Amino acid sequence: MIDSYIYVIIALLPLAASMLVLQVNPYHALVIRGILGAVAVLVYAVLGAPDVALTEALVGTMLAITLYAITVRSSLVMRLGVIKDESVEADEDHHFGQLMDELRTIFGKRHMRLELVTYTNMQALHRALLDKEVHATCSRAEHSDQNGPVPGDEERSYHTTTRVQRIYEIIQNELSLPGTTLTYVSTPESGEKH
Repeated sequence: MIDSYIYVIIALLPLAASMLVLQVNPYHALVIRGILGAVAVLVYAVLGAPDVALTEALVGTMLAITLYAITVRSSLVMRLGVIKDESVEADEDHHFGQLMDELRTIFGKRHMRLELVTYTNMQALHRALLDKEVHATCSRAEHSDQNGPVPGDEERSYHTTTRVQRIYEIIQNELSLPGTTLTYVSTPESGEKH
């Protein structure tokens, strides 16, 4: 006769699996996947299958979680290209700092990290976007009149360009900082229209 504690342990399997499927945060899902694997190992060991328990512990739990963690960590990054001088002056330029904070908040809701990648000039920044090194670029928009850029203009605005339609939609819907413009460009390989 099977003891009642085995029923309790076995009941944890569908409970942990349901929690895993319903989890929105990928990092919490990794933890719950580890718990699910540990419960499965315990069930296999109690029911007399130590070889299956060992395989589940090593491959099904440890290896799978390690690979998932690497995948989640590397894929949930939004790479934003900026000009080196602008990222260095972030402390001096209050508008740039606000923009970066708001972008971190917007992508943080989706469990993504914002990674700034610096470039030396506008040509390198534009080339990085076309070569898919970055998902979006952010550069200072020059205020100008009929004679060209206005020197000493304190009101700085920034122009963000992205090659990813979903990122464009997210930023367009949620960015509330005034003075920031947004553009979507398609890459030549995608065949999409502007």
